[in-house]
Amino acid sequence: MTSGSMQDLLQGKVPLLSGKVAVVTGASDGIGLGIARFLGAMGASVVLTGTRPDKVRDAAEILSKEGLVALGVAQEVTDTDSCRRLADRAIEAFGAVDLLVNNAGISDRTPLGEMEDDVWDRMIAVNLTGVERTTRAFLKHMKDRRQGSIVNISSVAGRGGKAAMTHYCATKFGVIGFSQALALELAPYGIRVNTVCPGIVRTRLWEIELAEISAARGITIEDAWELTMTSIPLGRPQTPEDIGAAVSFLASPLAANITGQALNVDGGHTMS
Repeated sequence: MTSGSMQDLLQGKVPLLSGKVAVVTGASDGIGLGIARFLGAMGASVVLTGTRPDKVRDAAEILSKEGLVALGVAQEVTDTDSCRRLADRAIEAFGAVDLLVNNAGISDRTPLGEMEDDVWDRMIAVNLTGVERTTRAFLKHMKDRRQGSIVNISSVAGRGGKAAMTHYCATKFGVIGFSQALALELAPYGIRVNTVCPGIVRTRLWEIELAEISAARGITIEDAWELTMTSIPLGRPQTPEDIGAAVSFLASPLAANITGQALNVDGGHTMS
C-alpha cells in the first residue's frame, strides 16, 4: 500500500477492507456470521460457507439485505473436492480471494475415559483437518498472486487445557501450531497467516456447554452463565462482532507486518 493510500485509510476516506474479497467458513450463524458481517461492513465482498445449502444461502441473504456484498456456498471442510469447488466458485464470482478465514468448527465435552473413537476422530477432522483442507484449496491462487491473508479461528482452549475437552483442546492448540508453521512457509510469497482465539461467546456451541455445566453443578443455565462471567476481567462476554473486528484488523493493511501471531479476544480471560 502506498503512503497516500495509507493516509486515506487512516483518515477514514476508504473502508478498511475496500475492494477485498473474503471467504469465511462456518458462517451460517454464530461467530462465523459475525465475522462475515464485520468484514462486509469494512468494505469486503464476502463468501460465506456452511454444510447446509439452505442455511448458508439464508445467511448470505441477511447480509445482502443489510447492503453488504455476500454469497453463500455449501462446503464440507473435511472433503478436498468440496474445498476445491469452494475456491473455484469464489474466484469465479469475484475474480480473486484476498482473505481466507477458517472458522468452521465443532465443540463437545467428553471425558477421555468415556470417549469413543468416532467422537475424537470427528473433532480432529472438522477442527483441524478442515483448516488444512480448506487452506490448501486456496494456496496456489494466493501464491500465484503473491499476496493474501489467512486468519484461523482457534480458541482460548488452544492456550490452556480444559477438563473433559482433550479432543477440542488438541485441535485448537493444533490450529495455532499449524498457523505458525504456515506463516513461515508462506512469508516469501507475501502471504500472512495469523490466529484469533475467541473467549466466551454465547453462541449455539456455548449453550451446549452451559447446559453441561448446569447439569454437572446442579444450577440453572443462567447461573452457569453468570458463574462463567466471573472469569472475565472486563466483565462481559465476547460477541461475534468482537471476533470480526480482530479478524478485520489482522486482514487489513494496518497489520501488514504481523504474521504468525495468535490474538486472544477474551476480555482478559487468558493472558498469554
